[in-house]
Amino acid sequence: MQAPVHHITGLTSIIRERLLPISGTVLARVQQKVSPVDVVAETKWAREHLMLDVAQILGISPNMADRLIKCKVGDRLPENAEIAVGRGIFPRHVRTTREGRVVAVGGGQVLMEVGESKVDLRAGIPGTVIEVIPDRGVVIQTAGSLVQGVWGNGRINSGLLVNLAEKPDGVLTAGRLDVSLRGSIILAGIVKDAETLQTAAELPARGLILSSIPPSLIPKAREMRYPIIATEGFGSLPMNSAAYKLLSTNAKREVTVNAEIYDRYTGAKPEVIIPLPTSSEPPAPREVETFAPGLQVRMRRPPAMGMIGSILSIKPGLTTLPSGLRAPAAEVKLENDETVIAPLANLEVVG
Repeated sequence: MQAPVHHITGLTSIIRERLLPISGTVLARVQQKVSPVDVVAETKWAREHLMLDVAQILGISPNMADRLIKCKVGDRLPENAEIAVGRGIFPRHVRTTREGRVVAVGGGQVLMEVGESKVDLRAGIPGTVIEVIPDRGVVIQTAGSLVQGVWGNGRINSGLLVNLAEKPDGVLTAGRLDVSLRGSIILAGIVKDAETLQTAAELPARGLILSSIPPSLIPKAREMRYPIIATEGFGSLPMNSAAYKLLSTNAKREVTVNAEIYDRYTGAKPEVIIPLPTSSEPPAPREVETFAPGLQVRMRRPPAMGMIGSILSIKPGLTTLPSGLRAPAAEVKLENDETVIAPLANLEVVG
């Protein structure tokens, strides 16, 4: 049976797409070296739409209004630009009320995109551009450590990793955050109150790597302009030992936190990337494995959720579970030396 892989690895090749939300201009080129803050593509995004009903304003039929409209799709018009003039001795004028771009004309109406703002797409990770995707973005490759999480607030940033979590189940409070942490990515364990998230924003911190976060704080975390990633999920769960060891031993290194939202269809997960110098290109991580004895796995469901273990054996056929369900299962020895029988659906390979 094939198994999903949860990447917690010390050295691997990391290849990531960076794409604009809509078509734009790609600025980077193939083989270009980029830093996390380099702008690799840009576009313009209209936040609002403005409808000008020329037929109604002039008091004429839509067909007649279409013959009087002077603009066409694609035109960029300044504020107060004239788009139509009525007929008669004292003709009425129809003018734009805001600067924008014409996106549709017809039925006696003009639709404009207004409130335009520039969108810069940054590389997000240091590496080499290995492919340009026309009008949309780039593919970047780097080498280093990779730690995937379970939840992210959709932000991305880079900075120096500072460890404030003395143990995997440590709790970060607002009182521990001071000006010395400004501009840092903070390894923080568990956060239990909104004050801590707000204090980190006011430093400002460049990111928080948490083990878990209470569901009640999710709306507040989404408001923050810095990335927040939870390696285990929701509640008060300690960080799994593999992720904690890898992150804590890389304190004082530059890291990138890409707290993108988990997408089950593309496989995208929130992640921490720690670029490392290498003399040769390490192998890329595998996205799927086959369950087998000896594999390191992570428990995906209670009561041992988040714990790391090793498969001792794959049970033959179907196993009757405590719930009464019958399912493929494995005997797993957890890191606390406890041995459990777990359904394969509750396991993911760590690699």
